[in-house]
Amino acid sequence: MKIIEAPEIDYDWKDAGEEWSAPWGSSKAQWFGTILPRISEYLPAGTILEIAPGFGRWTHHLREHCERLHVVDPDARCIEACRHRFADDSRLTYHVNDGRSLAMISDRSIDFVFSFDSLVHVPRALVEGYLRQLAEKLKDDGVGFIHHSNLGEYASPARDRIPERVRKLLTKAKLLDQDYQRAPDMTAELFRSDCAANGLHCLRQELINWRGGRLIDCFTKLARAGSKWGSASRIIRNSNFMREARLIRTGRTNSKLESSP
Repeated sequence: MKIIEAPEIDYDWKDAGEEWSAPWGSSKAQWFGTILPRISEYLPAGTILEIAPGFGRWTHHLREHCERLHVVDPDARCIEACRHRFADDSRLTYHVNDGRSLAMISDRSIDFVFSFDSLVHVPRALVEGYLRQLAEKLKDDGVGFIHHSNLGEYASPARDRIPERVRKLLTKAKLLDQDYQRAPDMTAELFRSDCAANGLHCLRQELINWRGGRLIDCFTKLARAGSKWGSASRIIRNSNFMREARLIRTGRTNSKLESSP
């Protein structure tokens, strides 16, 4: 059996991840303008699990919507940063894992699982491993919001044959979109298939463009099969996602965007 290794962690975290929210102006603007409108129907939640919180950009907001919050990350620096940042908040419990295991979380204990801007970089096999465990960790009517890669939809043997040096030049010249280190072997369709194989159901998938034209990312809302959230699935292809970010940054959001899916 081939062992899939978790991606190596070599980021310096000098800006605590805040730089990734630059298109929105700040992580606060991104939370209230983009993330919260997409998950508000599931909040507040008794117990939340956040996978790969980094230095706590979203943890800071999630903790205000629950009684208990578990944060799990393979990078001990991230967990230590969160522990220090939220030292006065007794709602949080901290776990360093191996990039694949949720064994520290009790079965049927999670009301809402959340991961944003992290699992997009993780190979399909590791994401599927998390899904397999989430089927056990979620309560019967537990629900989740997972941000993952859809880069595999754009798999191109011709592009892959372009020498890396040439590919970098074409990307710099904006003749090729950047991949932003998205996992190349994951798609929205494969994620749905992996959910179904593990007793989970995709309620909604929103495929989005991330700093480019291609819809290389996906937001998936999932629940246990047979939950109160129903059996319908909806798939949305949103090529205006970065326009939403620009409007949020410039303070020109309107009611239509603020209630976006």
